Amino acid sequence: MSQSSIEWSGVFPAVVTHMHPDQSLDLPACARHWEALIESGVSALIVCGSLGENQTLLPEEKRTVVKHALAVAAGRVPVVCGVAEMSTQAAIRYLHDCEKLGAAGFMVMPPMVYKPDPRETQHWFRTLAAATPLSWMLYNNPVGYHTDVTPETFVELADIPNLLAIKESSANTRRITELRNLAGDRYRIFTGVDDLFLESAILGIDGWVCGSGIAFPKENQQLWDLAQAGRWDECRALYRWSQPLMKLDTHLHFVQYIKLLCQETGLGNEWVREPRLPLAGAEREQVLNIIRDALAKRPA
Repeated sequence: MSQSSIEWSGVFPAVVTHMHPDQSLDLPACARHWEALIESGVSALIVCGSLGENQTLLPEEKRTVVKHALAVAAGRVPVVCGVAEMSTQAAIRYLHDCEKLGAAGFMVMPPMVYKPDPRETQHWFRTLAAATPLSWMLYNNPVGYHTDVTPETFVELADIPNLLAIKESSANTRRITELRNLAGDRYRIFTGVDDLFLESAILGIDGWVCGSGIAFPKENQQLWDLAQAGRWDECRALYRWSQPLMKLDTHLHFVQYIKLLCQETGLGNEWVREPRLPLAGAEREQVLNIIRDALAKRPA
């Protein structure tokens, strides 16, 4: 797949990075999971995002995951790389390396660890945009990363030619309409909060960066297809079934929760990279009860 052939619309799953119990990469497990997602009809794969434990992967491991994802996708869907680096220089090196490997585009987060002010935030995104010819999505998640790119700021950033999409994860669905009113159709708007999918779809989005749905990809893709077709009664019924599972994507331990969910649906395992630890005790039992109750009611 050529570097310019990405279409920013549809379901873009943010995939987990599967690991062995010793925390080393489990690339065969990644490949099996990616195949199931591609088979379900997704429009792209996003690797090395927050759910992919980007910040705990070594630089060479990130490149290995990207290279492997490109080999598995084999041009069937574009591979988008999450950018969550600690410094501008490290981010630019990562952009260039992913370009050389054949990535289709990027999902760029704000600077990690350091909380930038508005001037620094714009400088970060503008500098990275200028470092690559590839198109990219700006990941706005003020809840998780304490940096808010407001609709007004997106108007200011509209002169960046390769900034084509927004992953809106502020958990404020008003933002979708505000973005449309202020910026028109300048950006492709994706929701990034799973249990606000239906509300966001009604307001008019172009895509969905899903998290929990990677564990039940067929139903997740069906949700998107039903919403696109305006079959709201059917969509609402499926959404009500999936909502307890989608809510697992909104917790501090969302990586552990979703990896456990993948394990329960046969699409992975629960091993994570420290400092995260697998769930234990009452919390693990509580999450398993949520998962198993939902799966027992899984639509035919």
